[in-house]
Amino acid sequence: MTAREVEAALLTRCAVAARESVPTAQDQREANMFQLAAMVVRSQFPRESTSLMRASEQYFATHPDERLTPGDVVRNGWVLSLPRLRDMLSHQLHGR
Repeated sequence: MTAREVEAALLTRCAVAARESVPTAQDQREANMFQLAAMVVRSQFPRESTSLMRASEQYFATHPDERLTPGDVVRNGWVLSLPRLRDMLSHQLHGR
């Protein structure tokens, strides 16, 4: 998969998890993406942000050593940029 394909897949997972009543992160990548996504959409989508953060925290409760800094998430290539993440996820969340 290309970086953009990975990004698109993770954005879709974020949008789905943001709408679930009991979302869960499936792995380290998702948990860190959910946490970062929760931070960047908090002001515009507080309910969805809470769902994403909850999914992230549930994962990190059993895998605390897998939490990364936002900079590490970007350096790993899981996110191309924070403004891009915010804009693309906001677009998906508006498109309910």
